Amino acid sequence: MVYIGSVGLGKPTNNMEQKEIKELVKQIFAFKKDKLNRLLPVFDNANVNERQFSVQADWFMEDHTFASRNDLFCSLAKKFSLEAMDQCVSNNNFLKKPIPYEGIDMIVFVSSTGISTPSIDAYLFNDRPFKESIVRMPMWGLGCAGGAIGLSRAFEWAHLHRNKTVLVVCCELCSLTFQKDDSSTSNVVGTALFGDGVGATLLIGTESKYINYLNDNKLSIKQTSSFTEKKSTSIMGWNVTNNGFEVIFSKSIPKLVKSLWKQHMMQFLDSLKISLSDISSFVAHPGGRKVLEEMEHTLGVSNHLFNNSYDVLRNHGNMSSATVIYVLKKWLRDGINQKYEGQKGILCALGPGFSSELLLLEWVSA
Repeated sequence: MVYIGSVGLGKPTNNMEQKEIKELVKQIFAFKKDKLNRLLPVFDNANVNERQFSVQADWFMEDHTFASRNDLFCSLAKKFSLEAMDQCVSNNNFLKKPIPYEGIDMIVFVSSTGISTPSIDAYLFNDRPFKESIVRMPMWGLGCAGGAIGLSRAFEWAHLHRNKTVLVVCCELCSLTFQKDDSSTSNVVGTALFGDGVGATLLIGTESKYINYLNDNKLSIKQTSSFTEKKSTSIMGWNVTNNGFEVIFSKSIPKLVKSLWKQHMMQFLDSLKISLSDISSFVAHPGGRKVLEEMEHTLGVSNHLFNNSYDVLRNHGNMSSATVIYVLKKWLRDGINQKYEGQKGILCALGPGFSSELLLLEWVSA
């Protein structure tokens, strides 16, 4: 068992409503008017009201090289990651007192929307008073599953090193990958869903001296499970071009919920010797409205179990790996305020590979 101590967010300030984004897309892809008219309803049906971007609207109208996009990513990723980290280690909604950066033993940095060597976590390390013995684990290319996978790997390390603490940072600036000359269905659908965001999560081992910094009602990670489907690499990912990343986004993803995800979920619950009726909430990465609805229908559960996921989708869109951290923050806040002692949840996400990641969460008292 490992405790989830706190969550912090780094939110870009360029907020755009869905109707504004739809009008912008109509201007950008005016040269493909017939095709665009067939695709525009996705903006109205995406269940997204607004999103946050790291750049202003006029940036999308201009041409950008891969190098300029990536330079911007590196600069802004540091800025928003530091904001999320600072909020996480000092968030008085979750912590009785701030946890010092010197007390963090490992940093996991997750992203798929820009590249850097050294990885971004090295720059974050230099900008805050981390100790030089810190363990670094940068993770790239996991896409929408990255938040859940990052938490799983951090859990395993903290479970092994029970007196340690881990900071997981998920940073995705999806807007910087936008390709204004790519009128593919995947790209247009992506513009209806994706936004920018950063989430930081603090994991604390059961023998850490910082346990006393947590509230009496604590959220724990009990177990995790990973599954990757053979020969499914074409379902989701990037095509890397001279202009940057072009999105691959298969329409078969909701169907995989019925097969891959359901099978993985049932096997996971069976291995834990618990049933669906024992789960009070799904902390699900909201890949899109259709994905969430398919999850509900496949399991035959009420949509109120996915309330936090729908809420994040409406107000932020899909921020790739960071999105599930936004959902987790809502459940963490609600559980502390409403005392969910003994309640269980499943944190889950699907991503490139094609892969599924599951974590069993449980509220425990001091």
